[in-house]
Amino acid sequence: MTEMTEMTRTATAGQPLDRTVDRRSFLARAAALSAAAGVAASLPTAAWANGGRDFPRFDSSDAYVKPRPEAMADPTELTLAEAAWMIRNRRISPLELVAAHLDRIAAFDATYLAFNTVLADQAREVAKGLGRRQPRGPLHGIPLAIKDNYYTAGVPTTANSHLFKDFVPPFDATAVAGLKAAGAIVIGKTQMGPLATTRATTPSGEITTVNAWTPTRPEVDPGGSSTGTATSVAGRMATAGTGTQTGGSITAPSNAQNLTGLKPTMGRVSLNGIIPLSYTRDHPGPLARDAKDAAIMLTAMAGEDPADPRTQGLPKVPDLIGAATPVYSGNRVRLRWNTRIGVLPGYADGTSETANARRRFLGAMAAIRGVTLVEVPFPDEWDLLTGNDFNNVRLPERSEPFMGYLRSDLRGFGVSVTGWLQGALLGANEFVTGQRAKLLLLERVLDQIFEKCDVVVQTSPTPFDAIGLPEIGFPVGFTAAGVPIGTILGGLPYGEDRLLSVVAAYQAVSDWHWRRPADPPAATALRAAPGGRGRISAEEAAEQSQ
Repeated sequence: MTEMTEMTRTATAGQPLDRTVDRRSFLARAAALSAAAGVAASLPTAAWANGGRDFPRFDSSDAYVKPRPEAMADPTELTLAEAAWMIRNRRISPLELVAAHLDRIAAFDATYLAFNTVLADQAREVAKGLGRRQPRGPLHGIPLAIKDNYYTAGVPTTANSHLFKDFVPPFDATAVAGLKAAGAIVIGKTQMGPLATTRATTPSGEITTVNAWTPTRPEVDPGGSSTGTATSVAGRMATAGTGTQTGGSITAPSNAQNLTGLKPTMGRVSLNGIIPLSYTRDHPGPLARDAKDAAIMLTAMAGEDPADPRTQGLPKVPDLIGAATPVYSGNRVRLRWNTRIGVLPGYADGTSETANARRRFLGAMAAIRGVTLVEVPFPDEWDLLTGNDFNNVRLPERSEPFMGYLRSDLRGFGVSVTGWLQGALLGANEFVTGQRAKLLLLERVLDQIFEKCDVVVQTSPTPFDAIGLPEIGFPVGFTAAGVPIGTILGGLPYGEDRLLSVVAAYQAVSDWHWRRPADPPAATALRAAPGGRGRISAEEAAEQSQ
């Protein structure tokens, strides 16, 4: 595997990490991972419990934010950084913070159906113990929602599937262990798409989790397989949470539910202890309320892990929390680093509400000192290289670890079985051709887009999933009907610090991220509504998983 000394040039103090990364080395690393996909993809094993990784203590004065006055009266309104300030200053205890979120779960999760498992008693006990200790950092005593494909020691981890319905892992996923080591409290495991392939439904396709902004309209997509986490955070039942992204399932639910979700560069967060979907496209990451909270979460989750070769030999994790702290010249916000924001053709064209929100976003960014908007092209053969002819290369990676299940009983895969069968039947020549196409796409993105810009707006999250580059989703407005509108920025390899700095500056001059949905109606009223929650068919599940 490529070593860090080959991955980086001589760093210049104060520069974002993307300025120090050798793009050719990243391309070579991606090629190595593509080749390794044929031999390395597997389910986690207890032999790698917690990856044998050390979790250094982290703290930063930038991680603590004095709460807004309106948040002081309701602990569930606090951002993670605000809650950290309250705990450090003894204005609230971890137990009080946990209890406030458990109260909302008890009151509203029968409508939201965001959780598979609520760890009320365990969370209270952990909170009591943390309350007797000196705060160890910004995650000390913070209640988090964990997507149900992350291993949690002694707690069911089902991936919302028939296959894992009785599975209780003996150890924590490395990312969960990192969060716990920093003092976070797991308040529950969240509902998800079956085996992470669709929006959250039962394994047989019955719609479960609803969008927190439209709880009486289950037909409104809450955003992808990480929607249990998204709804729990948007519905103020957890301070922040974890998701996984293979085809948009961090950035899409963040856009759909007015959150800030960060999909890191491939390898930045270990996949050890996470039930796999695609070896070269699975990305664990945070779903949070703003850029600062996402930075705090990722700081605890990221780092090298002996159990996951994708994490090894990477540049050191930079100061993400500092990067997510707005910078001011007098009373005026400016970017921490001068940044060229690439705008792809057609991004803000048209008269739709989304196009109008995108134009307002670009206008707000253009007014921030240090921003330069530049037009960038789609790379050569973009539609071909991002289409399903090559995009379906991930399907064999999905199916291979589960071939034993596919041979024994297809009913175990529920409504998402079609995609798993596609992967089992795809030929080796198609797989190899698809891997080559993915590397060609990465090369062209690096050479033809990022030659002209530092970050680029995205109209779809999936191309950057395929090539392992980081991206961040965040709110930029609302429709007339009150449904959130979000956008996505993509960055260079390991450029999470620059992405966070751009979004932090935007959120310093906008207020979309402060808005919260109204409390939902009682679950009995929702069940009585015409049509109920509905269901998705196998065909719809296959389409969503594309």
